[in-house]
Amino acid sequence: MNETQFKILDALYFPESFEKIVEEVGESKAIVANELKQLLAWNWVQAYIFDPIHQDYVPTFIVDGDNLEPYFCSATKEGLLHHVGYR
Repeated sequence: MNETQFKILDALYFPESFEKIVEEVGESKAIVANELKQLLAWNWVQAYIFDPIHQDYVPTFIVDGDNLEPYFCSATKEGLLHHVGYR
């Protein structure tokens, strides 16, 4: 795990929008998108879409890696374990 991935996981204890993740991490959208895609591939992060009917986040397993803006993400249990043990 690199420092940017650590910062991303640090921001994802609760579902956050891609824009909020970029803001909290302090890197460009392109860098955050690349690192977030890696974390998704490792199953350290779960992507969600917001369901307006139920007013809740619904997990999605199909993510458009070229357009992460519609998604919300949170760290998985595995991701949190790696995050806590990183330092």
